[in-house]
Amino acid sequence: VQLQASGGGWVQAGGSLRLSCAASGSTFSTYTMAWFRQAPGKEREFVTAFRSSDRSTFYADSVKGRFTIARDIAKSTVHLQMNSLKPEDTAVYFCAIEPRRLIVSQVRDAKDYGSWGQGTLVTVSS
Repeated sequence: VQLQASGGGWVQAGGSLRLSCAASGSTFSTYTMAWFRQAPGKEREFVTAFRSSDRSTFYADSVKGRFTIARDIAKSTVHLQMNSLKPEDTAVYFCAIEPRRLIVSQVRDAKDYGSWGQGTLVTVSS
């Protein structure tokens, strides 16, 4: 499966952006799809995930209430709506997919995802 991330850009603090991650090449009836981000000089961190088996969503505490992950089945795409952006949200955002149901302890771990998109840069200015 190939993942193509898009939608990054520059925005002032308090603004919004929507990222998209389009999957192609394979289709899965069961999968977990996630967004991670990596800020300069920092490790990659979990942002949010969607689990198709039960339509569960998971969020990092730092983005809860501001970010929303949503699936567009027709377009094999997952969107990340980011509102009330803060300078600390500045990072390269990566989408990832794993063609199986990940348990809660795995959802937030990057090593449990087998396919990754190329990343899209989000810059939030103060």
